[in-house]
Amino acid sequence: MSSRLVVACIQHACVDGRDANLATTAALVREAAAGGARLVLLQELHTGPYFCQVEDVACFDRAEAIPGPSCEFLGPLARELGIVLVASLFERRAPGLYHNTAVVFERDGSIAGRYRKMHIPDDPAYYEKFYFTPGDLGFTPIDTSVGRLGVLVCWDQWYPEAARLMALAGAELLLYPTAIGWDPRDTPGEQARQREAWITVQRAHAVANGVPVLVANRVGHEPDPSAQGPGIRFWGHSFVAGPQGEFIARAGDSEPQVLLAELDSRRSEDVRRIWPFLRDRRIDAYQDLVRRYRD
Repeated sequence: MSSRLVVACIQHACVDGRDANLATTAALVREAAAGGARLVLLQELHTGPYFCQVEDVACFDRAEAIPGPSCEFLGPLARELGIVLVASLFERRAPGLYHNTAVVFERDGSIAGRYRKMHIPDDPAYYEKFYFTPGDLGFTPIDTSVGRLGVLVCWDQWYPEAARLMALAGAELLLYPTAIGWDPRDTPGEQARQREAWITVQRAHAVANGVPVLVANRVGHEPDPSAQGPGIRFWGHSFVAGPQGEFIARAGDSEPQVLLAELDSRRSEDVRRIWPFLRDRRIDAYQDLVRRYRD
């Protein structure tokens, strides 16, 4: 089997309406496959607008079963194109029980596995705790025909523990479907600091674990449905980083884009040989990491 793998991250603006967004997704995924991609990563909650700007029980109507309507669309698309496709859906698990869930489709259209977002934010305009129950599937990679995927979701990207646990379970790639942006009232300097912190922490996961990282983020301005705030300007900047954190491909901040990159799995092996971070971990001295705070 070749050590080389062409991957794609898809970023685009979202509108209200599942079918319209899935049509956009399909067009961009087809473009990625035509460019040689065998693994395609979609952005977080790509079937609609980012509804978590407000707490509204009517938004639970956006949730769907897995498998459900979106899976019935995306699975055949993966099969038709012969790709592994990573989607991000609002899962209705049971009445009153909902998750932010990544679903991985194999090349034959079947569901290879799923990951339920573990870290749930509750910040201004990101009121996710109202909607999402924390995941209960753990940090478990998903085996596919293109490798073992460590799929995490958005807010998970700020936690090195999540990336490390995926790597310790043999993840060969880390993938982050994301929906993150600016408060339009922030100064240009503050906007730049936020974006660069977001990029830096994920590049650091690549370095610390010796694996490539794929990140897909949406673009466009989405107004606050309550009209109480300025909405969110999603900053795009999807990227692919190699196992030393080096940029392999970077997207812009405002336009839809199919970001293609070629990875070589031998690079991870080579990097881990010269930077054997996993070998030198002091697992005998980390017991306090499971405490909330050392006081």
